[in-house]
Amino acid sequence: MSPLDLWLSRSIPMCLLLQSLVLMVLCFPSASTCPKGCTCQRSESPPHGLNVTCSLSRLKEIPPDVPQDTQLLQLDRNHISLVPDRIFHGLRMLRRLNLSHNAVETLGEGAFIGLEGSLEVLDLSHNRITSVHKDAFARLKARVLVDNNPWHCDCALQQALGGMAHNHEAATRVLCRSSEIRDQEGQPFLAVDADLCNLAKRTTDYAMLVTMFGWFAMVISYVVYYVRQNQEDARRHLEYLKSLPSKPKKPDEPEDISTVV
Repeated sequence: MSPLDLWLSRSIPMCLLLQSLVLMVLCFPSASTCPKGCTCQRSESPPHGLNVTCSLSRLKEIPPDVPQDTQLLQLDRNHISLVPDRIFHGLRMLRRLNLSHNAVETLGEGAFIGLEGSLEVLDLSHNRITSVHKDAFARLKARVLVDNNPWHCDCALQQALGGMAHNHEAATRVLCRSSEIRDQEGQPFLAVDADLCNLAKRTTDYAMLVTMFGWFAMVISYVVYYVRQNQEDARRHLEYLKSLPSKPKKPDEPEDISTVV
């Protein structure tokens, strides 16, 4: 075998191996960036983004390294208790986000910043959410699922649901675990036939009036007490003066003119 044949016999397998590696890198560009404990699969339908599945992975927080071309993110059935502000910023292809069956308790104003234009479905059901910022869902166009949470029905929740594109459907599934109105506890949110924001304002106004009335009553009571105390002191002083012995008259002192006839 000539040196040329020997070189070709060794170089051709090497070239094929390099081509295979290049094809793998091109076909699976995000495989190396898949979050720990998750599986990533390229979608066959346009826009061919990633489907990232992290279900039942015992996650305690949302992975910070989710690939930017993710279009489906499954984070359900974990132990996630917090959705940090701007955690999804940069995921401009994300269409579906599943956070159901976790331990989320509250949502801030910036929890879903970056998903305003792309997100279609947001599943927050079966969590521990009691309160949300009034603008948590304000810019989302997504269908939001918020049922099976221990909601506290207050002004912020009323504003948050009122600003959602699909607020009616979401509101029908919200039960008030507690409420600003006692009679509404355990009732559907739509049964709250009151403006909870004005209710809170009226409650504040009533509290201020009661406080002002209390101070006014204290001032009046003090004035009355002060006047009565002064009157009592004056009476005692007068009685003391009356109790003093009168000054005896001198022998050569003329009688009072009123005694002369």
